[in-house]
Amino acid sequence: MQDEKLSGDAARPEIEAAAYIRGRIGNFVPKVALILGSGLGHLADEIEDAAVIGYKDVPHFPVSTVAGHAGLFVIGRLEGKPVIAMQGRVHYYEGYPFGSVVFPVYVMRQLGARSLIVTNAAGGMNPSFRPGDLMLIRDHIQLFGDNPLIGPNDAGRGARFPDMSQAYDREYGELLRGLAAKLAADREDGLRLVEGVYCGYSGPSYCTPAELKMLAMLGGDAIGMSTAGEAIAARHSGMRVLGVSCITDMAVADSLEPLTHEQVMATAERTKPKFSALIREFLQEMPG
Repeated sequence: MQDEKLSGDAARPEIEAAAYIRGRIGNFVPKVALILGSGLGHLADEIEDAAVIGYKDVPHFPVSTVAGHAGLFVIGRLEGKPVIAMQGRVHYYEGYPFGSVVFPVYVMRQLGARSLIVTNAAGGMNPSFRPGDLMLIRDHIQLFGDNPLIGPNDAGRGARFPDMSQAYDREYGELLRGLAAKLAADREDGLRLVEGVYCGYSGPSYCTPAELKMLAMLGGDAIGMSTAGEAIAARHSGMRVLGVSCITDMAVADSLEPLTHEQVMATAERTKPKFSALIREFLQEMPG
């Protein structure tokens, strides 16, 4: 998307939201947006010279209600890159319309972000995965039964029919693979990058064994309750997307065990040093 498209009709709610944030950060222009999922918000604490803004203070902005999602924008520099990080996200299962769930993406694009790094905690459906792996999202299957672009299209945001043939940027993926291999050789904490197809579904109930078996047959490797809609909105607005899942549990139909949100958070907590290291390395080396 050309920048002039972003300055269109002032009635667009993301323009008002972005104007409020600009009033807090002055002329600072974040070029990279980060959406930090369950248990992964710690990365925002490492941002330097940060401005912190609560979602509740931003006009039109949905508020996160889930444990582990602080509901804060953190804006500053990370590895020298100007970033805006969402410390926690909102989810479709919280009762928001899908357009509200992805609204933050349009706000961050309006502020100047050209790339989106989106993360999540996910269950591993691929039996070769194990808890603590990081998964490069190669593609997704969108299972929400809804689409954030349904309704009248705002040409100031993007095209009516955005192409999704490369929803996740191939150059970014190739870079992440190389960085992960280098880090794995240098670290002792078992950093392992796998890759696959992320299945995004509404939740909040976890899947049944029959549902997981169906999704595995469709080609899914991991499953979670976010990300796919945000990637759609990012591509709609012309952003390049990198997606990374933290595999927190195994969601394999034939060996499924009871699962709690606390277990998911505990695995994400144990994984955060290597997750942070990988994302920071990516920010150092990312092109553009």
